[in-house]
Amino acid sequence: MKRKKTRQLFIGNVPIGGDAPVVVQSMTKTDTKNINATVRQIKSLQREGCEIVRIAIAEKEAIESLKEIKKKVNIPIIADVHFDWRLAISSIKSGVDGLRINPGNIGAEWKVKEIVNIAKEKQVPIRIGVNSGSVPKDILKKYKKVVPEALVESAERQIELLENLGFNMIKVSLKGTDVPITVDAYRCFSEKYDYPLHIGITEAGPPPSGIIKSSVGLGILLAEGIGDTIRVSLTDSPLREVSVAYEILSTIGIRKRGIDIISCPTCGRCRLDILSIAKTLKQKLKKVKKSMKIAVMGCIVNGPGEAKEADLGIAGCGKQGVIFKKGKIIKKVPQDKLIETLLHIMKEEINDGDNKKY
Repeated sequence: MKRKKTRQLFIGNVPIGGDAPVVVQSMTKTDTKNINATVRQIKSLQREGCEIVRIAIAEKEAIESLKEIKKKVNIPIIADVHFDWRLAISSIKSGVDGLRINPGNIGAEWKVKEIVNIAKEKQVPIRIGVNSGSVPKDILKKYKKVVPEALVESAERQIELLENLGFNMIKVSLKGTDVPITVDAYRCFSEKYDYPLHIGITEAGPPPSGIIKSSVGLGILLAEGIGDTIRVSLTDSPLREVSVAYEILSTIGIRKRGIDIISCPTCGRCRLDILSIAKTLKQKLKKVKKSMKIAVMGCIVNGPGEAKEADLGIAGCGKQGVIFKKGKIIKKVPQDKLIETLLHIMKEEINDGDNKKY
């Protein structure tokens, strides 16, 4: 699928927009003043594949923590600031790589100008973060409720303000809790502007509903070529946000990463404990970064054929099972040896294929 071309900017050393891949980001859920806990979470996110991390700067005490945090991590950090223009300025001076604000809640234009001046000097991009809870009162009154046009108009007002101040290192988000409204807002905006877009469904909630909302909304946008950075906003661990983001990107075919386990829904022919095997493989293979498709099928009648696109797979057959590759059976083994044998073959394939450790 073809991505809609947007102008490119950099968050730290990470390119956003243009021909760059869709970037996965998340946000720490620790108290920023707790330096050790925040650094641990950031490093865990980075190991999970997160490429940009946003942290909340809600009070001046967090600025001192921010300075120390920046010294201890090597991933781009975005400061999330609301209402207090001084916190935004201090965050930039403390070395953040990006700033997320809603200029409309910063206050007087001179305050926004002060932020823009330091952002220009330090070459720090600003994300205009519009969401369904931050639509200005006059725009909300105009449309009676939150609709796509209200989100877009809110963003346009903030863009005009920054552009009038000579600033165009802008990224935009228009996130709502309602999937159709959010999707339509991004569609409308992307037809009018070429600013990079950060996409997400805000306050999506806990799994599984939060994952479903995010997958549907982000899947639609990504399939239409919309989106330069992505965050899955879950009431859950930020690590889960990152893993789900990669699942979405992989399913759409944008960024392949890790093991994709496909498995049959089972029927009366099933001779394997599909659920147990699939869960075991997912757990054992979660750290493998190489892109591979592994099939777990319940019977030998249809298994290899139905999953012939899989790189490797297993299927049950009485007390025995088979291991197949691209739909062709390569080995018969006892059922209790299926997982062990499959993992051994996978290890050989991965190490022979790219000389990287399994």
